[in-house]
Amino acid sequence: MKQRKSTDSLKELIFPFLDYCEIEKGLSNNTQRNYQQYLSLFTKWLKETGEPDLLPHELTAEHIWNYRLYIARKYKTNRGEYLSKKSQNYYLIALRSLLSYLAERDIETLPSSKIKLAKQKSEETISFLTVQDIEAMLKVPDITKPIGLRDRTIMELFFSSGMRISELTALNLDQFTMLKDNSTSRTYELSIVGKGKHIRTIFISPRAAELMRQYIKIRTDVDKPLFVNYRSKDPTNKRLSPRSIQMMIARTARLAGLSKKVTPHTLRHTYATDLLDHGADLRSVQELLGHKNVATTQIYTHVTNKRLRDIHEKFHGGNDIKKK
Repeated sequence: MKQRKSTDSLKELIFPFLDYCEIEKGLSNNTQRNYQQYLSLFTKWLKETGEPDLLPHELTAEHIWNYRLYIARKYKTNRGEYLSKKSQNYYLIALRSLLSYLAERDIETLPSSKIKLAKQKSEETISFLTVQDIEAMLKVPDITKPIGLRDRTIMELFFSSGMRISELTALNLDQFTMLKDNSTSRTYELSIVGKGKHIRTIFISPRAAELMRQYIKIRTDVDKPLFVNYRSKDPTNKRLSPRSIQMMIARTARLAGLSKKVTPHTLRHTYATDLLDHGADLRSVQELLGHKNVATTQIYTHVTNKRLRDIHEKFHGGNDIKKK
């Protein structure tokens, strides 16, 4: 079918694109919000460059190159930091998805293949903590106060279950009725809705369960979310946001004396690393993390490679040959 030139600007086409993501692609609300956030930066950049109403067929490879320079060298986050290569790619992927949507609707525009992603260094793909680092962070919150007990419970749950932040913030109080008994010596199982709306099972350690039991006990409100924002001014939405948890974990890491940047995903990486370090196989870790493909789990080769070397040194007969 012949492509047509749209009279709607790229900015005006973003909301139909988000509707398409929800209805036809079936993407989660979280993914839609992320796309909206990433694309809003692109429209902001268009406005700053004097082209707020740029039409799809007017978009050129030069626009894309200049935008890439902007997000790599000029744009800074609210914390005053430049975007990592990985974060830059999130913005580019969102724009590429928008162009693919326009092409599918036979709207003339730049091919999405013209947007190349930034190459990432391999060391950027994985960051994890030691168990000692985790313990130092867990000692920071004052659990005699509601906020401190909530924050420590969040970190215990992250390290115990390996949940994604989107999965954790979506939890509701009524999912944890099984914690009302007094048993603290068992590992609990819980079914949650994971990435891509797939149901998966997570496990909650006895220590994390005990913290959760204490936290639930002090909750005197009737709010639905498991983790609430005590400072929220909106009585209809007390659910703690992913951003609030990210800031809490970063702040806790600094107070614990850790020099590296720590995010919720760092705790997820640490969970997987700890499992592998104690003998879990890659396939099992894949299931526990909720990865669709084992290739995604193979970023943890920093652990498996070391274990293979240790096994070789311990069991391979060639290591017993004495020099004559």
